[in-house]
Amino acid sequence: MSVEYSGTGDPARSLALLWRTREKASRRGGDLSVDRIVRAAIEVADAEGLGALSMRRVAERLGVGTMSLYTHVPGKGELLDVMLDTAYGETARPDDVPGGWRGRLAQIARENWALHLRHPWLLQIATTRPPLGPNVTARYEYELRAVDGIGLTDLEMDAVVTLVDNYVHGAVRGAVETAQAAQRTGMTDEQWWGAHAPYLEKVLDPRRFPLAARVGAAAGQEYQAAGDPARAFEFGLQRLLDGVQMLIAGRDAGGPPPAVTTG
Repeated sequence: MSVEYSGTGDPARSLALLWRTREKASRRGGDLSVDRIVRAAIEVADAEGLGALSMRRVAERLGVGTMSLYTHVPGKGELLDVMLDTAYGETARPDDVPGGWRGRLAQIARENWALHLRHPWLLQIATTRPPLGPNVTARYEYELRAVDGIGLTDLEMDAVVTLVDNYVHGAVRGAVETAQAAQRTGMTDEQWWGAHAPYLEKVLDPRRFPLAARVGAAAGQEYQAAGDPARAFEFGLQRLLDGVQMLIAGRDAGGPPPAVTTG
């Protein structure tokens, strides 16, 4: 799987594009706009994968000449940044989430899980240098509010929301791969398991692999597949939140805040 990188475009042009500071000033390009171009680009990436995305392919989808896109979007690097920022704007951000900070973080994780399932190409863009657009900023603000006032330092607040985001990013990969495998092979996980399980029982010696045989059989019977990404996600999410709860409990008990180090 090829990887693209956000933040590779010209900084001034990317920020102007992300915040639409020049959109009203430009009337060239007919009915085209940044929003139309970005929507078309997202549609291409959703349907065909990020590898198929190019300025030419987006222009074909819009039914215009490739050069007309450059009136609004300088290049693919800047386009990727706006696509990311636009996608992040899809996540719901309700203020009345039950369950305190734990419920709020769980809601954020599930929204981001669903976002990646809708747009699997998000997994193909490295965001160590994130697009600093309005939706990314609003998302960060919302996520920080989930843990504001619960006893964490500012650096710990940032670390916790990053931890949740990184967990979702890793966990959702299995769900995306499961969905893509079904689409590309025409066989569901249940069908795949049904075809392979009888043969596995014949070759898997429980005396040689006692734990693999016992636990694998229990999991296979329960999931009717080699695994269940959604259930694994929920299990891991709760354990992650347990860890955050221990951090907060230690703070409530009067323990000093641990140093948050980088590097």
